[in-house]
Amino acid sequence: MSDSRKYKPPQRSKADEAHALAKAGISGVPVVGGPLTELFQRIVQPPLDKRRDAWMHEVAAGLLALENKGLDLSGLQQNEEFISAVMHASQAALRTHQTEKLQALRNAIINIASGAGPEETTQYLLLGYVDELTEMHLRLLKAAQAPTPPPTMSMGGLGTVLAHCVPQLQGKTDLLGQLWRGLHDRGLVVSERLNMTISGSSLSERQTTGLGNQLLELIEAQPLA
Repeated sequence: MSDSRKYKPPQRSKADEAHALAKAGISGVPVVGGPLTELFQRIVQPPLDKRRDAWMHEVAAGLLALENKGLDLSGLQQNEEFISAVMHASQAALRTHQTEKLQALRNAIINIASGAGPEETTQYLLLGYVDELTEMHLRLLKAAQAPTPPPTMSMGGLGTVLAHCVPQLQGKTDLLGQLWRGLHDRGLVVSERLNMTISGSSLSERQTTGLGNQLLELIEAQPLA
């Protein structure tokens, strides 16, 4: 059994915090630089540190679970592709509070560590998409992979089917259209139009592209027990 203590995130000192802020250029603001830095440290820095530590804990717990399953993680320290993926995902994680996005980023790191990720270029592209998109985009993409029309529906628009799958989007036609365009522009879904009439088996036809399927596979949680 592995010792989880070796994965415990390091604690930052006040000197580390001040150094990080200085590197960010905050303390270099003329005249009011000092007060701005102090205000930033007092109001923004504590929740940022909390967010950072929570993220590191989640990733470390996932890596520990992989190790407990018998996966040798010793090579990851020398795996530059993996380290780059961790850095990319970690920066994205610090920029969001959305639970589903954080879970998606964490799952991506664990899948990459286990060797289940795509090749490097696709991997980098997809991590960037998770960073750019909202959790509602991700819900919509998941719904598009296996659309389920309302029981009584035999004909209608794809938008009606997707709104049924993602109840938070019901009655929000403009928002649904905007989210869908975001997925289509990134090559994640096939159909461009949501108002095109479809019927029969086409109502439940997969709408994700190969790249969209790869993204969903990358951010899907794998059983670690």
